[in-house]
Amino acid sequence: METKATCPYCGVGCGVLIEHDGARITGVRGDPDHPANFGRLCTKGATLHFTARRETRLLYPELRKAKGDARRRVSWDEALDTAAQRFADVIEEHGPDAVAFYISGQLLTEDYYVFNKLMKGLIGSNNVDTNSRLCMSSAVAAYKQTLGADAPPCSYEDFAETDCLLIAGGNPSYAHPIAFRRIEDAKAARPDMKIIVVDPRRTDTAATADLHLPILPGTDIWLFNAMLNVLLWEGLVDNAFVREHTEGFDALREHVREITPAVAAEVCGLGPKGADDIRTAALWWGQSPRAMSLWCQGLNQSTHGTHNGAALIALSLATGKIGKPGCGPFSMTGQPNAMGGREVGGLANLLSAHRDLANPEHRAEVARLWGVADVPEKPGLTAVELFDAMHEGRIKALWIACTNPAQSMPELERVREALARCDFVVLQEAYGNTETVPFADLMLPAATWGEKEGTVTNSERRITHVNRAIPAPGEARADWAIVCDFARKLGSLIGKPEAGRMFGYAGPEPIFAEHAETTRGRDLDITGLSYAVLDTEGPQQWPFPEGAAAGRKRLYADGRFPTADGRARFVVPTGKLTAERADARYPLHLTTGRLRDQWHGMSRTGKVARLYNHVDEARIELNADDMHLRGIHDGDLVRVRSRRGEIVLRAAASGEIRSGQAFVAMHWGSNALNSAGINVLTLREFDPYSKQPELKHATVQVEKANLPHQALIMRGEGEHKRGEATTGAEEEKDPTGVTLERAALLIPWLERFAYASLALAGRDHPAVVLRIAHDQPIPPAWLDELDALLGLDDDHCLAYSDARRGITKRARIEDGLLVGLRLTGETAAAGWLRDVLVERQPTAELRRWILAPLASPPAAAKSRGRIVCNCLNVSESDIVAAIAGGAGFDALQEKLKCGTSCGSCVPEIRRMVAAGRSAA
Repeated sequence: METKATCPYCGVGCGVLIEHDGARITGVRGDPDHPANFGRLCTKGATLHFTARRETRLLYPELRKAKGDARRRVSWDEALDTAAQRFADVIEEHGPDAVAFYISGQLLTEDYYVFNKLMKGLIGSNNVDTNSRLCMSSAVAAYKQTLGADAPPCSYEDFAETDCLLIAGGNPSYAHPIAFRRIEDAKAARPDMKIIVVDPRRTDTAATADLHLPILPGTDIWLFNAMLNVLLWEGLVDNAFVREHTEGFDALREHVREITPAVAAEVCGLGPKGADDIRTAALWWGQSPRAMSLWCQGLNQSTHGTHNGAALIALSLATGKIGKPGCGPFSMTGQPNAMGGREVGGLANLLSAHRDLANPEHRAEVARLWGVADVPEKPGLTAVELFDAMHEGRIKALWIACTNPAQSMPELERVREALARCDFVVLQEAYGNTETVPFADLMLPAATWGEKEGTVTNSERRITHVNRAIPAPGEARADWAIVCDFARKLGSLIGKPEAGRMFGYAGPEPIFAEHAETTRGRDLDITGLSYAVLDTEGPQQWPFPEGAAAGRKRLYADGRFPTADGRARFVVPTGKLTAERADARYPLHLTTGRLRDQWHGMSRTGKVARLYNHVDEARIELNADDMHLRGIHDGDLVRVRSRRGEIVLRAAASGEIRSGQAFVAMHWGSNALNSAGINVLTLREFDPYSKQPELKHATVQVEKANLPHQALIMRGEGEHKRGEATTGAEEEKDPTGVTLERAALLIPWLERFAYASLALAGRDHPAVVLRIAHDQPIPPAWLDELDALLGLDDDHCLAYSDARRGITKRARIEDGLLVGLRLTGETAAAGWLRDVLVERQPTAELRRWILAPLASPPAAAKSRGRIVCNCLNVSESDIVAAIAGGAGFDALQEKLKCGTSCGSCVPEIRRMVAAGRSAA
């Protein structure tokens, strides 16, 4: 059977067809009829079915009586009765502002709606915020300040229409791969189309650009103002559009008068050709009949993120390139339903249907729609403010749903202290092993992808009906249902019997209908939509008012904007470059971002071994000159310190990074490292308008770590692995399940070491990989325990020991295959032995070399190295060899098939081909 749904990862909103037998998800493929992706999926989406496993799932409610106690399994009634009583007690003693909800852009719109209604309509506080505050709130504020409403005016179709695409603060080749496929298609169809990429790093996106502007972090506004300066000098401003449809241009024109390309190039660190490059970018933009911009977290996650967006939007307004095919400012959302959350007012300063909390008429409208006396006027606490208030003891009870703040928030040690101090923490979650789990007093199991029904809205305002394929496992329930049951119980305790009426929904469809009614007459009017329309007509863009035949592809074609006078606004941007400056103690500018094959905190993608094959360990990428200055070599462990904390990471030399900068991916947390990850180092200072923190930037020092005692432990499975090794059961268990269970057993070990990294490896036969480094010799008792955990202590194992040199080695061989390995004190052979284990190479000719100190593989071993094309399992060495033999891109695809499936690896392959030609 197949069921239509969407991918739960990024904001592109790809349609998927879930293959299942009614009880178990067996496969996934792209929906060829979905207008966001037309059947394409990236590496993450194409492996979704591998994530639909019971391992790591939270299956039953769990409750602890007091802090420090172990949680025990309880019934749903006991769980929700306890939660309602604890919240009611806090509200009675401290008032409604002493409780809060922290929710997620991965919830469905119906889930979001009832959370918002519960807090603002029943409890009487606006303390409901979302992890979307961390990624898209600056774009929301920028749209509202300039265009009048939080409404991206573009469609994906515009990629194929535009003559000039300016990508700023985004790496869509990694973060939004299927959208980037459409950009690649547009460029291939029209080679004269210009692509400009603004990014401190030379990412795969930047490598495909006609012009890359590698500006210093935080200098975006200077660049955009200088481009406007050129547009003014060259007469490329559409004065008629500005005069008839905008306000405030005179002030902005005066502001940018002295911000010439030469001035901006100096501030932006663009070097001697920088002024010419800025001028070229401005001329391409101004002289192109159709131009559009595309941005994401690189602009938003800044202490002046709102004005970053406003300055970029000004380029569209000044040239009148908005509301037309191939034109406009386009913010890409990071999460699958960040847009849906914004639509229902799921932020602490918003109300349903883009209403303004500060507007008394809007508050009265929402109160009438919900049938309550009023909606509170006082804005709620936004994400950083919320955790600060909890740290100070002002928030007594917190409900977290579908997000992982103990890994994703900035200045993590403070956030973890706040969670530990909070009197009562509820975690409504699908997974029982996220970094936030240890702080929860009550755990509520939630349904997840493939198990839920509702709607989502993607980055181009397109709403899709998501269908449930299979029942949720154990006692997990849909998020909206959990919220409604809690609301009814809480209402009876706080004297609000209307809760029964307000939250008496029979399913998600009535919630959607109520949400649609709140949009009547608003800019995002969807009163013409229903589940039935979405099922028969397919996903639709808003607005889609009652009586409409279709949604609107582009907004503002008539030059009218949703402001009081119908005019758009120019904003004079302000703000310092970055929240903190580099100095002698912290000289490097650290930026953060995404990997191609991982998602957020890896609670889902972390289950899929092949998604580690592109990058298999957390690392800090550095310029080779900076590494040489510090005596650091590629692969060394380094201490990375900021003003807030310290972590240890593997160093990697990168040609993408300029001197004075560094990059770390944001995915790795304490389930993969012996630290909480990169957000130990980031800071919580935020934008004054959006309250979005500057997660993208921090200043750091990097120095080599002296951790001489190292070990590598790997464990895969044979063809038939019985459960008794880990569970005592007699039934056969599949290798992936056993591997995930083994990985879970190793997580508590990570914090014992000065450095530890836990990952998966392999493809159809996954393995768990534990890398260890310590400042003292690793105690033999610890090694004995690890051996026992991983089955490296029986007669199947080869063993070697040199006590004088502190070297011990063990290798487990089953049916002629290496399935387990521990190297302690001497790890030179780790690389090729990993490939032997993962690739399941026969050991007949390798057996005598397995415990030898060989840094290079023996002739019988085949070392493939990093996998570039995950879909078709094509390695970097395969591609390099073909390029050395004279193969170009087309020949590579014909010979190796790399990049012919999802296409996520295409930018990297093209870069490798270009590098090969340059070397030749």
